[in-house]
Amino acid sequence: MIHPATNSAYQVDDLGFYGEFGGSYIPEMLYHNVEYLRKNYLNIIYEDQFQKEFKDLLKNYVGRPTPLYFAKRLSSHFGTNIWLKREDLNHTGAHKVNNTIGQILLAQRLGKKRIIAETGAGQHGVATATVCALKGIECIVYMGSVDIERQAPNVSRMKMLGAKVIPAESGSKTLKDATNEAIRDWINNPEDTHYIIGSVVGPHPYPDMVARFQSVISEEMKWQLKEQIGSENPDAIIACVGGGSNAAGAYYHYLDNENVRLVAVEAAGLGIHSGESAATSVLGTKGIIHGSRTLLMQTEDGQIIEPYSLSAGLDYPGIGPLHSHLIQTGRAEAISITDDEAMDAVFLCSRKEGIIPALETAHAIAALEKMIYKDSDHIVINLSGRGDKDLGTFIKYIADHEQD
Repeated sequence: MIHPATNSAYQVDDLGFYGEFGGSYIPEMLYHNVEYLRKNYLNIIYEDQFQKEFKDLLKNYVGRPTPLYFAKRLSSHFGTNIWLKREDLNHTGAHKVNNTIGQILLAQRLGKKRIIAETGAGQHGVATATVCALKGIECIVYMGSVDIERQAPNVSRMKMLGAKVIPAESGSKTLKDATNEAIRDWINNPEDTHYIIGSVVGPHPYPDMVARFQSVISEEMKWQLKEQIGSENPDAIIACVGGGSNAAGAYYHYLDNENVRLVAVEAAGLGIHSGESAATSVLGTKGIIHGSRTLLMQTEDGQIIEPYSLSAGLDYPGIGPLHSHLIQTGRAEAISITDDEAMDAVFLCSRKEGIIPALETAHAIAALEKMIYKDSDHIVINLSGRGDKDLGTFIKYIADHEQD
């Protein structure tokens, strides 16, 4: 993890902003909680004992470091050198646990007795339920009722781990609505409850804190690339972006290295301009959602437009403020991938490499079809999660398309 003393143009400033994005727009009831967190989080997470326990759990409980795998057959297919950062091999099957380990240790040091979380694809919910079981702390997970249906295996896992899963029935009944319900809970229980936000969204300091916990991804990538190709630097890093925590972690140690392309891949759903999309970088305008100023899909009078993606983890109307800043400044390039393009990538990766990727990750793989690169390039794709949780979606997709 990078120490807080950093002069990066892409790191958060003292007021919690990335350029013009970020900040902390919160109800008065939450001010004490969030302000206390802001004043203390860096001192707590860089304290020697915290770092020792955090690193020990990442190694011996999560199973880090995750491999950086040279995907030989995908490389041959695309005509370049493709490396997969295997976050799918973490305990719980995705990158999410890197952050929940960090935040549960933080919550303990803050004296919190109850944990709440939101989840879309269910991976963050599972990771939160996992660390709560590990530490013996009560766990409540809010999840949209639509996502509960399409991510049933993860719902079962959360319940097995002792978490209470509460459906969100408002709006589109997906990730945005689960986040709304979690924030309402936190407003009603500010003293004993810590909200483990699962992505680089929300009020400052959450986007920065989550990025720091996830930065272990790019920290490992640097020495793994050095070991395998003789250089710490790839030519490009590709990651899917809903809120964007896996991307933030994969980019973190390369933010100031302009020689490394950063590619953020969003969900275009049925098509960017179909009305059924989650391509925020194209369709979004500046606004405030869930406590921070960022790019989000909204009407002219500021009403949030419901996003759509076959992928529950990318079905969000905004992106994290770091990513808004990276895209606006041109440091990162945004690519939008449709449901069909992502599903093609699921089968390509599965049948070329014997790795069934999460539907979110498949969007990142599909971006290669739309990129220009050289055959000598080294491109790292952050394989953020495994596809077990999406098998129901995959099977339904196959059945629907066999009937067409």
